[in-house]
Amino acid sequence: MAAFILRRVLHALPLLLAVVVLNFLLIAFTPGDPITLLVGDFPAPPEYLAQMRSEYGLDQPVWVQLGHYLWKVLHGDFGYSFAAQQPVSSLILDRLGATLELTLTALLFASVVGIALGVIAAMRAGKPLDGGIQALGSIGYSVPDFWLGQLLILAFAIGLGWLPSQGYNPIRGAAPGWEGFVQHLHYLVLPAFALSLRYLTLITRITRAAMLEVLHADYILASRARGAGEWTVIVGHALRNAGAPVLTVIGYNVGFVLAGSALVETVFGWPGIGRLLYESISKRDYPVMLAILLMVSATVVVANLLTDVLHRWLDPRVERA
Repeated sequence: MAAFILRRVLHALPLLLAVVVLNFLLIAFTPGDPITLLVGDFPAPPEYLAQMRSEYGLDQPVWVQLGHYLWKVLHGDFGYSFAAQQPVSSLILDRLGATLELTLTALLFASVVGIALGVIAAMRAGKPLDGGIQALGSIGYSVPDFWLGQLLILAFAIGLGWLPSQGYNPIRGAAPGWEGFVQHLHYLVLPAFALSLRYLTLITRITRAAMLEVLHADYILASRARGAGEWTVIVGHALRNAGAPVLTVIGYNVGFVLAGSALVETVFGWPGIGRLLYESISKRDYPVMLAILLMVSATVVVANLLTDVLHRWLDPRVERA
């Protein structure tokens, strides 16, 4: 297992480096000048604009900027925000907690409910319940997150008035204790559901397919012939052996959930990294954009690495190379 993990890490490091370089080059060659946005409509003289570009290092060749950026990243320095006028690392840390809360809640909800629905659909394969779950899954997978968020706001915030439409906590602040926790949950429900629905339906479909393949195996028939209870057969044998592909798809989508939170956070006014990325794109705040893209890329690489390790642990038959 140690050699397996080492090989995966050695494969991940050059991949992450290539992603960092590609992200930098894509942003560097994007049309637009962040200095003009910083100056605004003020008729600044060309000398002042040249001085600003020199202070931020934007007057140097791209390959020189790339070298400086890689050197800073290796030392944990992600630069200085053009728009916020503060270090990028502190700016991201201030928003990280809200994004982790939203994405982990959405991923946990999608995983638990998706696996449960997938098992139920497989146990009722070919019956109306199975058909209904598959039909709802197809609809849920095809609905864009941001559009679903707007529908949820229209239905549950504006129409019924049950839940708030935007924000993280009440404007006057959450109440202390349990009451404040419940108030905060009201703000979390809609964005978490909007972010989770697409992945919930995907996990449901993968779980159903994996369970159908396992339920026809000989050892399942033998387990039932020995008098094992249905709960033991489904959970102890079938779901355990069908868990590898389900775990793979969950781990593979961790990065997509984090990246997909940008539009959901913007729709619901959630003060997380996704909304910060949206704001930095509109302001051409290159250091913030690069740092967030690096974080998302690193999250994808680490999530895939952990998924490979867990897959190898669940199924030792996985190729060791």
